[in-house]
Amino acid sequence: MEKEAFMQAAIEESHHNLETNEGGPFGAVIVKNGKIIGRGHNQVLAKNDPTCHAEIQAIRSACGQIGTYDLTGCQLYTSCYPCPMCLSAIIWANIKQVFYANTADDAAGIGFRDDFIYRFIEGKCQDAAVLELTGAGRTDAIKIFKLFEQKTDKTIY
Repeated sequence: MEKEAFMQAAIEESHHNLETNEGGPFGAVIVKNGKIIGRGHNQVLAKNDPTCHAEIQAIRSACGQIGTYDLTGCQLYTSCYPCPMCLSAIIWANIKQVFYANTADDAAGIGFRDDFIYRFIEGKCQDAAVLELTGAGRTDAIKIFKLFEQKTDKTIY
């Protein structure tokens, strides 16, 4: 398959929600060695889970398909520029190449606005109405980190 066909598969995933109303009109596929190994569409409403974005669902699908948390060597095709949560998940999964169709501005134009999250992450908006972050319990929690640091059978991912 070619890039256009993979993108079309992602767009078809997004079209699914026009009929089912499981979530917003977003779809994604993950490709490895020229083959789709993961598919996902937004299921936030169907699963009552704000993390069920298309890219996250596709990552979960691909990881399950190949039995690993590491998607090195894969490409992600998505119907829209990924939100901050999805960008983070893509990076954590070691996916180094993403192709997207619609832009973040296109998503904002239909009511999906991520701009305040980007501003918050960039430190341009530390508004407690968005999120209040307060440190607590470090004295006890750091002990667990120290114990983990000493483990000889640990896996860093």
